[in-house]
Amino acid sequence: MSVPGAGLIEAFLEMMSAERGASRNTLDAYRRDLVEYCASLASKGSSPQSAGREEVTAYLAGLGKRGLGSASAARHLSAIRQFHRFLVADNIRPADPTRIVPSPRRARALPRIMSVEEVDGLLTLAEEEASDAEASPAKAFRARRLLVLLELLYATGMRVSELVGLPRDAIAGPAEMLSVRGKGNKERMVPLNDRARVAVAAWRKSLPPGHFLFPASGKGGHLSRQVMARELKCLAARAGLPAAKVSPHVMRHAFASHLLQRGADLRVVQTLLGHADISTTQIYTHVLDERLSRLVNDAHPLVAARKT
Repeated sequence: MSVPGAGLIEAFLEMMSAERGASRNTLDAYRRDLVEYCASLASKGSSPQSAGREEVTAYLAGLGKRGLGSASAARHLSAIRQFHRFLVADNIRPADPTRIVPSPRRARALPRIMSVEEVDGLLTLAEEEASDAEASPAKAFRARRLLVLLELLYATGMRVSELVGLPRDAIAGPAEMLSVRGKGNKERMVPLNDRARVAVAAWRKSLPPGHFLFPASGKGGHLSRQVMARELKCLAARAGLPAAKVSPHVMRHAFASHLLQRGADLRVVQTLLGHADISTTQIYTHVLDERLSRLVNDAHPLVAARKT
């Protein structure tokens, strides 16, 4: 049984292999997708040489009806788009029907979030280990450092790169705001809670002279992101939490989500996180949706009256 468009597909795959160095796995994936696409066109009396935009969009819509996710549909479209560009470049057809076909929108994955209780458990254990009088000097130093790192991370939602590179004089002014140098070298001021201020003040007193709040002997002169992340995962394991669930970035998500759960405005969280665009912060809107649902269910006057 012949495959519709088989010769064109093989010519395209030869080009991808010879000119672009596509791997065997990539070529096999393209072949599967294009064989399915060409067979679908043939079943409707069309072909790769004659298919228009409507046929392409109808095929993609059919993938969605079959239950394929947006990522799989996007992969199919990528293969089809490159195939048609090849046909145009080789003068097999005059125009590319995929030129104005939009890519399927991929749903953004929700961030992994720790509960308030899990964060509190981490901080409690970190505090206990930092207060261990029987620990060796090196172990005690690392435990105190990790406690300050976690207090700052959960108090501010900083990126880990911003955190480990903090200068010693980042906290200044009568309100003791934290100056954070973020992406694009942009500076933002973030308020500190009492716990974080106390932890940083005690930590600074124990440090030798230098520029960084978390100095280290490495190339950058400060603690590396990798070391901080590793120590956090080890602490999580000791606290009985899955290490895969805990990271500096997950702690940043926890900071944002917990603020929103307690009524913070999305714009305020955007400023604290250092997001240039509110659309980046809107990944947390699922938290707002949950809070609004609770508000309507618990505080609406008719609902409240019926509960009494």
